[in-house]
Amino acid sequence: MGTHNHHHDYNFSERFQFAGIGKILSLVGIAVGVIAIVIGLMSSDHIMVERTYANLLLMGYYFTCVCAAGAFFVALQMVTQSGWSAGLIRIPQAMASILPIAALILLLIVGLGLTTHNLYHHWHADGLTDPNSPNFDKLVAGKSTFLNVPGFLIRQVIFMGTYSIFAVILAKLSYKEDLEGGLNSYKQSFKLSAIFLVIFGFTTPIWSFDTIMSLEAHWFSTMFGWYNFAAMWVSGIATIVVITILVKKAGYLSWVNENHLHDLGKLMFGFSIFWTYVWFAQFMLIWYSNIPEETVYFYKRWEPEYKPWFWLSIIINFLAPLLLLVDRDAKRKQGMMLFVAILLLCGHWLDYYIMIMPGTVEAHRGFGFVEIGTAIGFVGLFTFLVMTKLSKHPLAPKNHPFLDESLHHQL
Repeated sequence: MGTHNHHHDYNFSERFQFAGIGKILSLVGIAVGVIAIVIGLMSSDHIMVERTYANLLLMGYYFTCVCAAGAFFVALQMVTQSGWSAGLIRIPQAMASILPIAALILLLIVGLGLTTHNLYHHWHADGLTDPNSPNFDKLVAGKSTFLNVPGFLIRQVIFMGTYSIFAVILAKLSYKEDLEGGLNSYKQSFKLSAIFLVIFGFTTPIWSFDTIMSLEAHWFSTMFGWYNFAAMWVSGIATIVVITILVKKAGYLSWVNENHLHDLGKLMFGFSIFWTYVWFAQFMLIWYSNIPEETVYFYKRWEPEYKPWFWLSIIINFLAPLLLLVDRDAKRKQGMMLFVAILLLCGHWLDYYIMIMPGTVEAHRGFGFVEIGTAIGFVGLFTFLVMTKLSKHPLAPKNHPFLDESLHHQL
């Protein structure tokens, strides 16, 4: 769109070089993760094996959610025809591109969890749906048309497969636009994004019901899907913030300035409040109505081993962004934004921890080498895959119709 003529000071063909200390650290992280997982799974202690599976589910789900949030971000920018984000769109595109790998890992984890009976044993144990069995559970039997192994796995494959296909095609169209110019790729992306957003919006709640809520099959909450979506979206934006700032600190993305950071900061701030709203609505209604089949969920989380973490999650995910990002200047400072984004990523790890652990390991929770090692491993894997993908293409979508608007973005 003639942007190259006006801006000789920007090198739109620059590529990120993924090398040196960053690459070494990501590979070391993967190695640490593999060691932690192997030690956990080979343990003779059954509780340790269950803990390892619970952590694999936590990190596999988190990894997939962040990549899916990247795809959602790209599609949302397309449908809203946002110009401000054009200069940094390559980062969520790289996250979206590795969604198929994340989805396969998560599928492997839930598949192994089901076959070994280390996950989902609340509805997958023997005899729960057989009226003649001493283990018969009327509630689980009533849900068995939905909660059964073939149905569960088919839904996982359909949902994650669909997200992955859209994510990869949207990223490919943008890279194609670099080579061909014109508006063809943009128009195709617009249509696909609109379809993707509808599918994603309707199916992510069901996907989170399956993957996380069914760990405790007796309990249900119709708000659980939105609660998970909010956590996924905040984590995705925080990841985009971290990568943008670190790539910028490495000397790239000279066209991304404090105005773009401010917009990302507003999204991170606003959706942290939205997450709190959904969290509070779910909690308060259950606490107030005090119906036994609903309170069972929070009762477990108010046991002494979980209660401090339960409240710490609210402090990190609500109070911290509220107090640290409410000021306009804070959203424009790289140091502050990086700190809050990393804090929120840790906070939502804790959020997922509280969602998953009481339904898997229950009172036998722990916090040690397995938890820390698994988390480091997945962070290393995510960093390695996303940064490798980012280095394959120019950092600027030079033929993006709104790139000029992004360069002149002012708030």
